[in-house]
Amino acid sequence: MNTSDLITPFHLSRQAIIYIRQSSPHQAVTNQESLRLQYALEQRARDYGWPPEAIVVIDADLGRTGSTTEGRLGFQDLVMRLTRDQVGILFSYDATRLARNCSDWYQLLDLCGYRRCLIGDRDSIYDPATPNGRLLLGLKGQISELELHTLRSRLTAGLLQKAQRGELALMLPVGLVRDPDGRVRKEPDREVQDRLELLFRSFLRLGSIAQVVRFFRAEQLLLPRRDRFGDLLWRPATLSAVTLILKNPAFAGAFVYGRTRTLPPQGGKPPGRRKQPLPMDQWKIRIPDRYPAYIDWETYEKIQTMIHDNHSNYVRGQTRGVPRCGTALVHGLVYCGECGHKMRVTYKPRPRYQCRALHERQKAPLCQNLLAEPLDAEVVRQFFEVLKPFELDAYEQARAQFDQQQAQTAQAHCQQVERLRYQAQLAERQFRRTDPDNRLVAAELEKRWEETLRQLHQAETAWQREQSGQERRPALPAELRRLFTEAGQAIPTLWQQDRLTLPQKKALLRCLIDKVVAHCSAPGLLQVRIVWKGGATTEREVPVSVLSLAQLPGAKDMVKTIRTLVRQGRTDEEIAAELTRRGHRSSRHPTVRPKTVTRLRQRHRILIYNNCSHPHRVPGYLTAPQIARRLKIPDHWIYDRIHNGTIRVRRHRTHRLYLFPDRPTTLTLFRQLWAGELQKLRF
Repeated sequence: MNTSDLITPFHLSRQAIIYIRQSSPHQAVTNQESLRLQYALEQRARDYGWPPEAIVVIDADLGRTGSTTEGRLGFQDLVMRLTRDQVGILFSYDATRLARNCSDWYQLLDLCGYRRCLIGDRDSIYDPATPNGRLLLGLKGQISELELHTLRSRLTAGLLQKAQRGELALMLPVGLVRDPDGRVRKEPDREVQDRLELLFRSFLRLGSIAQVVRFFRAEQLLLPRRDRFGDLLWRPATLSAVTLILKNPAFAGAFVYGRTRTLPPQGGKPPGRRKQPLPMDQWKIRIPDRYPAYIDWETYEKIQTMIHDNHSNYVRGQTRGVPRCGTALVHGLVYCGECGHKMRVTYKPRPRYQCRALHERQKAPLCQNLLAEPLDAEVVRQFFEVLKPFELDAYEQARAQFDQQQAQTAQAHCQQVERLRYQAQLAERQFRRTDPDNRLVAAELEKRWEETLRQLHQAETAWQREQSGQERRPALPAELRRLFTEAGQAIPTLWQQDRLTLPQKKALLRCLIDKVVAHCSAPGLLQVRIVWKGGATTEREVPVSVLSLAQLPGAKDMVKTIRTLVRQGRTDEEIAAELTRRGHRSSRHPTVRPKTVTRLRQRHRILIYNNCSHPHRVPGYLTAPQIARRLKIPDHWIYDRIHNGTIRVRRHRTHRLYLFPDRPTTLTLFRQLWAGELQKLRF
């Protein structure tokens, strides 16, 4: 019987805990000798005097790391027993079995010392309540933690060294396989290769991930995927699946290590689960041309730029967003000329560009709030001016791309039907080789055969529909073909005839325009600076509408000019034409309208005089107010009857007044109409 001066009847009256742990599931399976040594501690506890019924073996943490207490149910059970003052001694093969973290280790020592619990390992028995015992156990814990960091640093250094040579065997995406000798090759299945190439070309043509998913689902084409065992599966296209394929640099032939960064645990999530993707310039290791490539590196960078620009990141205003169906044509390209932030678009009640960056961050007023129509019109006008000298042979290029897309789609349908036919034949052979009396197996194989036949029927139907659609597709009219051939001069015509959709118009503008800076320098005047691809700029002044004429810079000059022209005997139409010639305009129109002149005259009491002594008293005629005064009736009663057609009379061309013959019969007719004896009057 083993003895120790530290073990007393007090300790023997309590439980003896045997704590057993292995760091990983692999060790729990392969390191059986270490496991036997740990279980042998039960016999050691008996040798020290503990009865078998007082010995408790805790082995719930097999395959759990000791660097943290997260997820270690056995360690939590141990702490619970210590807290309840049930443990007299704690046996472990060495200190690394209990904890490899000094913070957890010293908390366990404090708890054991407070509860007068001893700690035993393969070497000796220790009392954590004494200075010597605490010193020795503390040193063992520090060495254990240092050993863990040393092992991790060695493994990490070896891993990085292997990754820098490009020899680290990372998990390959679908479309790439690793031979037994370690060489990476393309998937031997030709359908997988063609389907991935179709996906990349479709994204470059359509411009967004969502459009690619819609295209694959509309054509009923499946995407190759890998299950958790690495087997090849075919599944419908999803946003996440397409995104993972487009963002994986392995398809561009590059070996990349360190694309993500591990974030600290937060919200109850275990450490190592939260990953943050890093920008491309912060990747640790990138070795080009290491794998067989589906696309080149320039195409991969172009795809990443397109994906980044498609994000509607309004908070930081750093992306343009994908062209959408809104009527604001330069949406995503407009920047505020006052604060420099990207302007957002709103469509209620009318399309407008708003700078809301300072308002959202500092609760400041809106920096600028501009109507979209005049700005879009000026940008489109300048775009056509730049495009005029160019002659584009767009029809042949578009036709070639369209034919290539149709050929790839037809090939994808053909390969999908061929694969499903093979699966159906394989399921049929498996079903026919089964013993008919074994109904359990035969029923399952028959179910699989029917499911494969159903999928084959759907694929053949989609293929036939695609072929019939190509046969029924009408030929391009000769006029439209001529316009496409002369695209440099024909794009304005196609634009005005609405032959182009709104996303197509926006995509055309983005081919040449990098950004548009707008600044309202004065009321009714907008300064527009267009930054073209390559750095060239174009600056223009665009008149915009204001709420009132008083906000226009030349409003006072307009009134003075109207007063002068009225004295010269000019009419409102002549005055409006003269004001437009001198550079004036209305509040909401680029020219001065006669109604604007009339309102200004009435507001400033500028009356038009002619040969008569007064415009409201014309010899030989009576005006509506004169008839109302003579008959003592309201004058608005006469105007109401004129407007609803009861009294038909025309305005005088010169005086612009309703004039009636100055005869006694006129007053008699009005009296009869007032009395209800007549229904209508004609003059």
